[in-house]
Amino acid sequence: MTSRTQRVVMVAAYGDNRVIGNEGAIPWRIPEDFAHFKAVTLGHTLLMGRATWDSIGRPLPGRSTVVLTRDRDWAPAGFEDTVAVAHSLESALALCADLPGDTIIAGGTQVYVAAMPHASHQILTEVHQSPLGDATYPTFALAEWVETRREPRPDLGLDWVWWERNG
Repeated sequence: MTSRTQRVVMVAAYGDNRVIGNEGAIPWRIPEDFAHFKAVTLGHTLLMGRATWDSIGRPLPGRSTVVLTRDRDWAPAGFEDTVAVAHSLESALALCADLPGDTIIAGGTQVYVAAMPHASHQILTEVHQSPLGDATYPTFALAEWVETRREPRPDLGLDWVWWERNG
């Protein structure tokens, strides 16, 4: 798969209807979940699709960034020296293997779907809402995964859930 033993961790927040986004935006505003995302991704490498990059617009501090895009002419304007660009999942994972920490898959839908077979872990926020949206988190075979930890936060209307792939 890659040049070193690599944890590939899917990190996402999704609604009860699996929605993760709508028109390039997250359909809820939960500051505590942004803090959770920061806590679980600091020191690691974020792998995201170009639309997710566009919605953020800059590299996030304390993390390396790899953007996956089919557009061979695309570049992260103003960040060419600090953001790596890949044109296939395999090349993206290879780039991530040479960068710090785990590879954190940070969206969007197409990247989550493509990366799921490579994932060793998932850190998911189950947001107890069903917003309208045009981007979703993929379903995954529960038999292939073990839930290792769950932090219910009824005060926030969410659960933070950690999963590890069987075997």
